[in-house]
Amino acid sequence: MQNRSVGPIATIESHTAMYTVIGTVHSRAFRVIWLLQELGVPYETRDVKPHDPSVLDHNPSGKIPVLLCDHGALTDSTAIMTYLADKHGAFTYAAGTPDRARQDGLMHQILDEIDAVLWTAARHSFILPPEQRVPEVKASLKWEFARNLDRIMAACKSPYLMGDQMTVPDIILAHCGSWAKAAGFPIENDAFRAYLKTMRARPAFQALMG
Repeated sequence: MQNRSVGPIATIESHTAMYTVIGTVHSRAFRVIWLLQELGVPYETRDVKPHDPSVLDHNPSGKIPVLLCDHGALTDSTAIMTYLADKHGAFTYAAGTPDRARQDGLMHQILDEIDAVLWTAARHSFILPPEQRVPEVKASLKWEFARNLDRIMAACKSPYLMGDQMTVPDIILAHCGSWAKAAGFPIENDAFRAYLKTMRARPAFQALMG
């Protein structure tokens, strides 16, 4: 069953949904929704912010996204995407293979060297209490982001990070690219700019953009 586009996000009638994603699309929840769109499985979304009562019902930390499925509630966007990719046998290499180990290593590298840098900048911009913020750290974070991105792209096999097959790390890195742009991080790596164009040209991404 194909998802129907309603507004800026794809959704379907709730009684036919296989999955429900709880979390605003302006967050890491977008990564899960993008993967679901790529998989072509039925899903619905609840566009809510962190600590919303519907989030706290399933995750005491209040963090998003939350995925509701036949097995209950799952949390953490990367864990959710790994579960979905494994379950549906797509956008991942098989568990227990060397390629999967390389995929997971790359995924954790992106989370550590790109995602975490952007998250630290966000925390010191508007998340932490004002008295705990250190705005001066953002210049150093932008330098670190650029250095780490250059290293990742130097190892990119093209057209996707691991070669011809798009995998979960691609969604994470591409989403980080959009996040970086919104946060005012300069993206000067030509290979990364070309890579983002490839990712954003995918029909699933285009469908989510309306």
